[in-house]
Amino acid sequence: MSEPIILAQDLRKTYHVGDVDVHALRGVNLRVERGEFLAIVGHSGSGKSTLFNILGGLTPPTSGVVQVDGRDLRAISESDRAQLRKTAIGFVFQKYNLLPTLSAEDNINLARSLAGRNGSADPNFDEAVRMLGIAHRLHHKPRALSGGEQQRVAIARAIVNNPAILLADEPTGNLDTENSTIVLALMRDLNERLGQTIVMITHNPEAAAYAHRTERMKDGCIVASL
Repeated sequence: MSEPIILAQDLRKTYHVGDVDVHALRGVNLRVERGEFLAIVGHSGSGKSTLFNILGGLTPPTSGVVQVDGRDLRAISESDRAQLRKTAIGFVFQKYNLLPTLSAEDNINLARSLAGRNGSADPNFDEAVRMLGIAHRLHHKPRALSGGEQQRVAIARAIVNNPAILLADEPTGNLDTENSTIVLALMRDLNERLGQTIVMITHNPEAAAYAHRTERMKDGCIVASL
């Protein structure tokens, strides 16, 4: 069996809130293969966002093993984790996180700049905006874009550096039904046509249906695989 692109073993995360210990993750085991589209579902407080943050190298676990694209996140430095986030992981969030003073094009190119890829024309950029249908909106600032268009710009920003993994946290949470369907279909297209590994956090079973596999979380544990 080939090495998974994401491997979590007995992953635990405890937050100390005053005199109380809050156990956000309670021994999570997860394996994600390259090219897989995985949905992680659960109600608010189930631990799915904590798991997302740990898999993305945004916060460390309290204990356990977490390997992403062949690297042990607990064994590398913070600067190496930051570099991993810039080059190997693309992030998509519910609130888009676009800079309001920049055009769509500049928001996308910001990811290239942070990864040290300034300068020459980039075929990944052209392919991303073409697939996502936003080539005609590149010179508009976020306030002039619909919610669906803003999320497509955010996805283009996430994939422009051709990352090994796309992590999406409630990517359709702020969208209406029509735009949710468009964004989810685009994500599935990215997975099928480009082999993009996608891990999507969602509370919506209709969104999860676009994935190959669903893991359900409850009380900090994975309780079912669907």
